Amino acid sequence: MDRADIIIVGAGHGGAQAAVSLRQLGFTGSILMIGREPEMPYERPPLSKEYLARDKEFERLYIRPAQFWVDKSVDLLLNRAVVAVDPATKSVTLSDGQHIGYGDLIWATGGDPRQLSCPGADLEGVHGVRTRADADAIMAELPGVTDVVVIGGGYIGLEAAAVLTKLGKKVTLLEALDRVLARVAGPDLSAFYEAEHRAHGVDLRTQVQVAELVGAGAKVAGVKLADGQVLPAQMVIVGIGIIPAVAPLIAAGAEGGNGVAVNAQCQTSLPHIYAIGDCAAHSNGFADGAVIRLESVQNANDQAKVAAQAILGTPQPYGATPWFWSNQYDLKLQTVGLSTGHDASVTRGNPADRSFSVLYLKQGAVIAIDCVNAVKDYAQGRKLVEQRAKIAPDTLADVTIPLKDMIAA
Repeated sequence: MDRADIIIVGAGHGGAQAAVSLRQLGFTGSILMIGREPEMPYERPPLSKEYLARDKEFERLYIRPAQFWVDKSVDLLLNRAVVAVDPATKSVTLSDGQHIGYGDLIWATGGDPRQLSCPGADLEGVHGVRTRADADAIMAELPGVTDVVVIGGGYIGLEAAAVLTKLGKKVTLLEALDRVLARVAGPDLSAFYEAEHRAHGVDLRTQVQVAELVGAGAKVAGVKLADGQVLPAQMVIVGIGIIPAVAPLIAAGAEGGNGVAVNAQCQTSLPHIYAIGDCAAHSNGFADGAVIRLESVQNANDQAKVAAQAILGTPQPYGATPWFWSNQYDLKLQTVGLSTGHDASVTRGNPADRSFSVLYLKQGAVIAIDCVNAVKDYAQGRKLVEQRAKIAPDTLADVTIPLKDMIAA
């Protein structure tokens, strides 16, 4: 059986950062990164934005050039999946039957796109947007596509709708809830983005249920709604969330369910096994201690650093400030904090100007801020979120007062 001092399962943002951090912190042992895709570690967010829009070539998405991994003595085992973990023998089993031992294991697998459960979900022309292969398949089919139905009004769905509209496709976006971005933003921001997409020609519908996907032979040809209407579609993009890829860890006895549970040092309940990124369920101070998963590059990178420090005997608790971004049309949305559970919000600026911010309050304290084309508010608002500053709503809304002037000394 082969062996590595540290095995990193997953070659995305978290896995790559874990390897980088280990070397930066002086670790000299062997590191093996195992990835399910054939590609070296690359950036995922551009897949539904610049890459899909053909504004950025794939080579520009690599997190590090190939020579970097060679120079840092990080071995890459690509196009392989870990299908089992044995904590007793400290080994993993790969999809090809190979067994590899480890000293410590970092699980950084992210998740798989949640699939539709309705009839026709397996037709050709139905895509998620999670990997390069997903984006390449979409781009390859687009020349023969006139009508696209996007299912899901979260970031992925909205970003894909914006790009496909830019590429000249007729796009219909369906959201089951009463507004888009319902899980991550307040009604004001949802209303703004709904109006923007409609202004760009997207047929955006909320409170809509999909009954089935209709095929012409093996290929999708339409989407049938619960009310019986059939929307023409030669392509369907599904963006309804992810399922954490943690089955081997759970089967090995790790605590968890919706993700694998980790402590403040990103350790799972299994010895010498850590989990980071989208698949790691952790208690988060910005969510008042609730156990959550954060699906963001920032979280994956920050947790990677925490796991590396813990492995090397210099543990530091995870406490990074959450931040996110989304590019749609010429709109740059930047978010700091978690607005879940807010009991009030303040709009700063005029949405009609397409540059404004929404601050979210809980019991009078600022817990999050969404900034649309408002970079200064984003940069300055971070401190207000970190301090849970209590500022009068009228003051927060006053654009003549910079947010930096409200930060406590």
